[in-house]
Amino acid sequence: MPAKSAAQQKAAGAALSAKRGDTPKSKLKGASREMAESMSERQLRELASTSRKDKPQRVGASKD
Repeated sequence: MPAKSAAQQKAAGAALSAKRGDTPKSKLKGASREMAESMSERQLRELASTSRKDKPQRVGASKD
């Protein structure tokens, strides 16, 4: 399951770092904290390994 945005890829990388013990979980905020608690290391690795090239910074609701 590839990341849909650069922000999602970065959050997955931070969550993966905490899951492995490289970063304290107390340093995580928002989406990365939720990801660390709810996703497996394998799922996080798949999201974090997605290339950021040609990905939008954020994916959200359109502003119509």
